[in-house]
Order: sequence, then C-alpha cells, then structure tokens
Amino acid sequence: MNISFLPKRKTLSSSRVARAGQGKRHIVIAIDKRQKFVIGVILLSIGLFTSEFQFSRSGLVISFIISIFSVLFLLWAIYQDIKGNFTFSLFILPFFYSLSFGLFYFLVPASVLSRLVLTSLYAFGMYSLFLSQNIFAVASIRTIALLSGARIVSFVITLLSFFFLTNIVFTLHASLPVTIALIAIFTYPLMYQSIWTYNLQKSPYPVLLWVLALSLCIIESAVILWFWPSSPTVIALFLAGFFYAMTGLTHVWFEKRLFRGVLWEYLWVGVVVFFVLLLFSSWGK
Repeated sequence: MNISFLPKRKTLSSSRVARAGQGKRHIVIAIDKRQKFVIGVILLSIGLFTSEFQFSRSGLVISFIISIFSVLFLLWAIYQDIKGNFTFSLFILPFFYSLSFGLFYFLVPASVLSRLVLTSLYAFGMYSLFLSQNIFAVASIRTIALLSGARIVSFVITLLSFFFLTNIVFTLHASLPVTIALIAIFTYPLMYQSIWTYNLQKSPYPVLLWVLALSLCIIESAVILWFWPSSPTVIALFLAGFFYAMTGLTHVWFEKRLFRGVLWEYLWVGVVVFFVLLLFSSWGK
C-alpha cells in the first residue's frame, strides 16, 4: 500500500481559500494488485467460514454469492490489465473453486477445527489462483516466464474443484438425468478453462472440439458410475483421476512432448484409480 502526500491545489478565484489551503495536504492511498488479492481472500474466507452457520436457511445462496464475489474481486484487481483484452476464461475457475468449497463445506464434520482447516486450504488456494489468473492475463498480451508455474497451479486447483463438485453431486443420490445434467454443468467449463491455459485465446472455437470430446468422455463415465456400487467419494476420486489423465495428455499434446514415458505416467494414474474403484466397491450388497 503506497501512501503519498500531495499539496492541495490553489484556486485563483478566491485568495481567502488559497490562504486557507496553504500547508494542508491530501492523503492519497494506492493499493497494488497483491494487496487487492489479500483483501479479497480475507473477505471471501470470512464469508466461507460464516456460511456454515447459515446452512439451514441460506447457506446455498451464500455459497453462490461467495463465488460471484470471487469473480468480482479478481476483476477489481486485474481490471487495468484486461480492460483492452478481456476474456471470460479468467473467471471460470475462481467461480467454480469458491462454489466447490462453499458446497463441500457442509459435507465435512461439523467441528471448528475441520472448518478452520478447510477455510485455510481455501484461502491458500484462492490466493494462488488469483496470482495464476493474473499471470494468464499478462501472458495473453506478452511473454512471461512464470506461465508454466501458473499452469500447474491452475491444473491442481481445477482437479480439486472437480473432485469436490463431483463428490457433492453423487452424494445427492439424484436420478440419472439430474446427475448427468449437474456433472455436465461444471465439467465443460472446467475442461475448457484447463485447456485454455495452453493457448490463451479469446475465442473458444480453436479448442471447442477438444473440450466437447473430453467432456463427453467424462459424462459417459459418470453415467456408468451412477450404477456402480461404490461410495460418492470413491466415484469422485475415480472421475478426478480420469479427468487428470485425459486433460494432462491433452496438455502435453499441445506442448508437443507426448513421449512414451509421459504416456505411461498418465496410464499408471488411470490404472491406480481404477483399482481403487474396484477395491472399494460393495459387490456383495
């Protein structure tokens, strides 16, 4: 926060006002982007922590409000960087990240310690996400060295958001059409945002077919798992692993480094989560 003292401007219309203004100063306070990020994270974390106590009345509404404000705080901080190069892709992940925590908040044990841990995790992730989105906003205009790190952070937060939201959807035990509709609502935007970080283009059309094809694979897997005899957490873990493998392979394809060793790494992730799904399935019930 920068504080500067500027002399009060004199007016020629009144000598009395000019004499009275002599020696007086205005205080000008300038807040940089990182300080705006900190302010936003603190206020969002407080809202998330207090929303738990309003679950019976308006907790769901508060979760959506927190998600909207996460977008507004990011816009407030980086507006000067994007006002001539605006893209909605920057605001997809902050919205769904806050929404996933706001809804998942009600599935954890109702203790102060667990709430504090989850809120601390949210605050750390949100601050990292704000920094990453700021890097993407700058990288869409000029080359920046921190782009690779921002992509990694964004991908991790995307996976966490996808896992939380999928867990919530399957916990509802809703009908198949409702479940698939809910899965589709957040799968496509999260998939698009993750792939967008590797081209940083305003138009969604260059990656439209990629996103549609990958999202369809996730949705089809969710249809099968709706009939699968396992817990929502295990199903969400499997889908998150599947999301990781498919999206990660797409990333390395765009980077032109889809070598045999890299392919086997993602294949092993898929094998591991599949065996976890089999291990924790209740076939005898």
